[in-house]
Amino acid sequence: MASFLYRLGKFSYRRRWLVISIWLAVMVAVGGSAAAFHGTMSNNFTIPGTETQQMADKLKEALPDSSGGSASVVFDAGDAGFDQTKKDAVAAALTKLEAMPDVQGTVNPFTTQEQLDKSAGEIAAGEAKAAEGKAQLDASRAQLEAGETQLAGAEQQLAASGLTPAQIEAQLAPQRAELAAGKEKLDAGAKEAADGAAALALGKRQLEASEGLRFVSSDNKAAVAQVQFKTSINAVDPAVREEVQEIVHGVSSAGVTAYASKEITEDVSEIFGIAEIVGVAVAAMVLILMLGTLIAAGLPLLMALIGVAVGVGGTFALTSVIDMSSISPMLALMLGLAVGIDYSLFIVNRHRTQLLAGMDAEESAALATGTSGNAVLFAGLTVIIALAALVVPGLPFLAVMGVAAAATVAVAVVVALTLTPAVLALIGRRLISKRAWAKAAKHNAEPGHEAADRELEEKRSSGGWGGMVTRHPWVSLIASVVLLGALALPASQLRLALPDGGSEPVDSQAFKAYDLTRSSFGEGVTGPIIVVGEFPEGLSENDAKNKQFDVADQLRSVENVVAAVPIALSEDRRTTVFQVIPKEGPASAGTVQVVSDLRAKGSAIQDDMDVTIGLTGQTAGNIDVSNKLGAALPPYLAIVVGLSLLLLLLVFRSIVVPLLATGGFLLSLAAAFGAVVAVYQWGWLGGIFDVANPGAVLSFLPIILIGVLFGLAMDYQVFITSGMRESFMHGESAKHAVRSGFSHAAAVVTAAAIIMVSVFSGFIFSHLTMVRPLGFAMAFGLSTRKVIGGRRDKRGK
Repeated sequence: MASFLYRLGKFSYRRRWLVISIWLAVMVAVGGSAAAFHGTMSNNFTIPGTETQQMADKLKEALPDSSGGSASVVFDAGDAGFDQTKKDAVAAALTKLEAMPDVQGTVNPFTTQEQLDKSAGEIAAGEAKAAEGKAQLDASRAQLEAGETQLAGAEQQLAASGLTPAQIEAQLAPQRAELAAGKEKLDAGAKEAADGAAALALGKRQLEASEGLRFVSSDNKAAVAQVQFKTSINAVDPAVREEVQEIVHGVSSAGVTAYASKEITEDVSEIFGIAEIVGVAVAAMVLILMLGTLIAAGLPLLMALIGVAVGVGGTFALTSVIDMSSISPMLALMLGLAVGIDYSLFIVNRHRTQLLAGMDAEESAALATGTSGNAVLFAGLTVIIALAALVVPGLPFLAVMGVAAAATVAVAVVVALTLTPAVLALIGRRLISKRAWAKAAKHNAEPGHEAADRELEEKRSSGGWGGMVTRHPWVSLIASVVLLGALALPASQLRLALPDGGSEPVDSQAFKAYDLTRSSFGEGVTGPIIVVGEFPEGLSENDAKNKQFDVADQLRSVENVVAAVPIALSEDRRTTVFQVIPKEGPASAGTVQVVSDLRAKGSAIQDDMDVTIGLTGQTAGNIDVSNKLGAALPPYLAIVVGLSLLLLLLVFRSIVVPLLATGGFLLSLAAAFGAVVAVYQWGWLGGIFDVANPGAVLSFLPIILIGVLFGLAMDYQVFITSGMRESFMHGESAKHAVRSGFSHAAAVVTAAAIIMVSVFSGFIFSHLTMVRPLGFAMAFGLSTRKVIGGRRDKRGK
C-alpha cells in the first residue's frame, strides 16, 4: 500500500492541475446538487416497528385531523394580567395562524378556559334543573296514577249500574284519552330527563377528567395556546416556523410577550455558527505556531474545508430523498473538519521536514504521501469502519448519521492523499519561510551535522514526557488509571433522553416558553403523552363516550398523572385519542416511569373494558428511542472493541499493543461518559458550559461517542505506536524505541490533538443544544486519550 500511495503522491504532484480541476468539478457538482435537491432536515428520531410509530400510523389513518404535530405558544401578560384588549390580540394572532396553509388549527386558551370554568356552574345548574324536573315528573306520575285509579272506580260504578260495555266505553272515552295524553307526555318527559341525566353525567365526567388542567394561569398572567400542524412537527419548513413566530410576536403591541416552544423555534437548517468558527480559528492558530507560515497553516485548513464541502454538501443533496436528522450533517461537519485538518497536517509536516533536510520537492511529496499517507489511510479506515458500524444496531436515523459521517471522513482521506500533494506542488518553497530555509541550509552545510542531529535526538527522546513515562512506567500507568477511573465514576448514574425546552440556553425563547409553562401550568404540560385507544365495534355514541371516560379514569389512576382527557373520537367510534398530562417534564425519570406504567395499565384496560391502548406522540417516542439506543449500546460496544483488537493485531502482530490500546480506549470512554454526566446531568460547571437546566444525557450520545472515539483514538495510537515499532524494527532497544518513536510523533500528534479538540470544543456552544454534549464528550475523550497515549509497555510491543 505504501508503494501505491507513493506513486499516487508523485502522480498528483506532477499532474497537479488535472487533480485540482477534478476536485473543483466535484465541488461544483456537489454544491449544485445540494442547492437544487436539498430537503428539510428534522429531529424526528422515530424507529419503525415500535408501538409509538404504529400508533402514529393508525392515528393518521383513522383521525387525520388529529395526526399532525402540535406545539405550544405561551403568552405572558405581565403583572397586570390579561384584560379584554390583550385577549383580543391573542385571539387575532391565533386566527392568523389558522389561516396559514400548514396549520390545521389552534386552541384559544381563553375560550377553552372559559368553557372549563363555566362547566362546573353549568353542571351544578343542570343538576338543580334535573332535580326540579324529577320532582315535576314524580308529581305528574302521581297525578296520572290517581287519574287511572279514579277511572277504574268510575268503570266499576257504571258496570254496577247495569250499563253495557259499549255504553261504559262511550262515557269514559274522554277520560281515557286525557289519561293517554298524560301518559305520553310523562313518557316524553322521562325520556328527556334520562337524556339530560346522561348528558349531565358525561359533562360531569368531562369536568373530572379535565381537573388540574388549565389554559390560563390561576393568576391570569399567563396563557398557553396549542398550534396543530398538518404535518409532523419535524417536517414543518423553517420558513413556516419563522412565520408562526412573527405572527405570535405581533401581540407585543398590546403589551403581551409571546414565547414559542422548542418545537417551533428549533431551526435545524443552519449547521455552522459562531462557536464552530471560533473552534476552527483556534485550530488555525495552532497550525501557524507549528508550521511557521500562513501558507503552510492554511493548507490543512483548506483541505479540510474542501473535504467538508464535498462530504456535507453530498449529505445535504440527499436530504430530499432520505429522512435525515439535523445532527447527521453536524456530525459529518464536526468529524470532517477535525480529521481533514489532521490528515493533511501529517502529510504536510512530513513533507516540510524532508524539504528542510534537503530532499527534492517531488520526491518529498511522494514519500510523505507513501509514509504519512499510509498512516492516514489506515487511521481513516478505522474511523470509517467505526462510523459505518452504526448501521449494526438497526436504527434508521442512527444508520444515516453514521454513513453520512463515514462518507465525509472518506472524502477527507481522499483529499489528503490526492489534493494535498497537488497543492504542495503549486506552493513549492513558499511552504517554508525564508528564515527557516536559510537556517536549514546553514545547518545542512555544516560538516558532521548528521551525528550532531542524532545526539540531539537522543537527548530529546530521553527527556520530556516520553522519557519520564518510560523511567517510571508503573507509576504513570497507575496514576492514569486512577485519574481516569475517578473521572469515570459519575458514568454509573448515566440516564438517557432526548432534549426538551429545559435544555435550551436560558436566554432563548424556547427555554423561556418552557420555564413559563412549567411555573404557570405544571411541568408536565410541556410534554403531554398521547394515548390511542381502539374500541370494539357496534358502540352507540353515548356508549363510546362513556367508555372514553372509563378509560380516562383508568389512565388518571396511574401514579404521577395529573390529567387524562379524551380529545378525539373517530366517526366509526372505533378509534379514540387521549391527552395524558404527567406531573414532570418529558425528559424526566418520573415521566419515563409514567410511560412504562401506562403501558402496563393497558393489559388491565384490555381485560376489563375490551379496549386496546397504545402510546404515541413526541414524549413517548423520545422515551422509546432512548430505550432502544440503550439496549443497542452493549452489542455495539462489543463490536467496536472486537474490531479494535482485530485491526491492531493485524497491523502490529502483537498481543500487548492491542490490549493496551483497547484498555486505554475503554478508560477514556468511561472518563468521557463520567464528565458528561457530571456537567450535563448533574450540572457541575454548568455556568461555564451554559447548562442552565441539567437533565438526562442525549440518548444517542453514548453510541456515537463509542464509534467516534474508537476511530479517532486509534488514529493517535497508530501514529505513535507505528513510530515506536519502526524504531524497534531498525534495531533499537525496546525502551529506546519507545522513547524515539514517541519523540518523533509527539509534536505533530499533540498539535493534531489540540486541533481536533479545538474543533470539537467549538461545538460545545453550538446553537443546536443536542450537539453541545456531543462536542464536549468528543473533546474530553480525545484529551484523555492523548494523555494516556504515550504510556507504553517497556517491551515496546
